[in-house]
Amino acid sequence: LVTPTTQHLQQMMTWFTSQQQVLQWAGPNFRYPFDIATFKEDLSLDRLASYALVADTALLGFGQYYQRLDKCHFARIVVNPSYRGKGISSTLIEQLTDRGLAHLKLQQSSLFVLKANQAAINSYLKLGFVESTYPETLPLDHCLYMTRALR
Repeated sequence: LVTPTTQHLQQMMTWFTSQQQVLQWAGPNFRYPFDIATFKEDLSLDRLASYALVADTALLGFGQYYQRLDKCHFARIVVNPSYRGKGISSTLIEQLTDRGLAHLKLQQSSLFVLKANQAAINSYLKLGFVESTYPETLPLDHCLYMTRALR
């Protein structure tokens, strides 16, 4: 995991070609179409711990975390479309988990995922996340809240 560079973000921008894809990835408050300035701004890079997963020179994925309801909450998890189906999400989530739980001094992680994003849900289930009851109003319709305890 490394701090994402402008080059990483420019490459990530090519991974999203529709408003629906951006909504599924980043939620309703992320602008589309975007340019590098709005992309950086909407990622809240100044407020959220943000990391790029790289191998050699290849950008494999991106993810963020922050503290929410006493959990390390993951946001905007994405795997490079060229590398999907190769177990990259597992590596990305595990490295974000290790870093986030240690940094925030927490014991559990959480995330939101849209119910229609079955590939992501399957990936999170394999990693030990379970659907959980969110104690507040969910921020989006058709959204699942998933949690995972420290293993």
